[in-house]
Amino acid sequence: MKSRESDLVREQVRSRYADIAESNESCCSSDCCTPTSLGDGTFSARLGYSEDELATVPVGSNMGLGCGNPRVIAALQPGEVVLDLGSGGGFDCFLAARQVGAEGKVIGVDMTPEMIAKARANGRKSDFENVEFRLGEIEHLPVADSSIDVIVSNCVINLSPEKDQVFQEAYRVLRPQGRLAVSDVIAIRPLPESVKKDMDAHCGCVAGAVTVAEIEQMLRRVGFAKISIEVQEGSDQFIRDWFPGTSIENHVRAAAITAYK
Repeated sequence: MKSRESDLVREQVRSRYADIAESNESCCSSDCCTPTSLGDGTFSARLGYSEDELATVPVGSNMGLGCGNPRVIAALQPGEVVLDLGSGGGFDCFLAARQVGAEGKVIGVDMTPEMIAKARANGRKSDFENVEFRLGEIEHLPVADSSIDVIVSNCVINLSPEKDQVFQEAYRVLRPQGRLAVSDVIAIRPLPESVKKDMDAHCGCVAGAVTVAEIEQMLRRVGFAKISIEVQEGSDQFIRDWFPGTSIENHVRAAAITAYK
């Protein structure tokens, strides 16, 4: 994607998610999208979050914006340093903070100032001392080289118009043997051109999806090894609710993606 086009997509996504942070609406503003109630425990349970997990996070941090539970595949350990790409209201960060404990640390990065403000406010509600939120783009992480043990992300990388750069940055900040563990949306068949050009579909985590083969190529190109991409076939059940009547669930699925530096 050309630089100018990338900047346009990024600004559209930033604007949409700023609106979400301020208005508590769903990730899709068009009439075709079924709104998801932010903090909807039913939807989160469908993604693999337990009632106990949902009860431990600050009110307002669960914004119902994911497509999976990346911590399930991340196997976080006490003392690890975790980086969340596109941390939103801080939901996954707060859950990860409890897993890594006081000796560990969680850093959330988001490009939307409104989301960063919301996440920081959420953190203050429960006094999370081992979590911090940084403003920045996932293509240009405000994180030092070789400083992270685990990178998680929940339905965010598909939004980037420069996914190669995202994976390059992920590789840079990971320590040797560090791991990437993300939930994201992938394409299981070619997307219609009308969908690719639809900004609502892009901001709604659909139009930016690429295939398993493309993701694997990107990861290998920057040096990742032991790559695993598991398509979650049952995810069509909730993806169809994102854009009802469009049959988009026939083109995309959620996937669990892991790789090691």
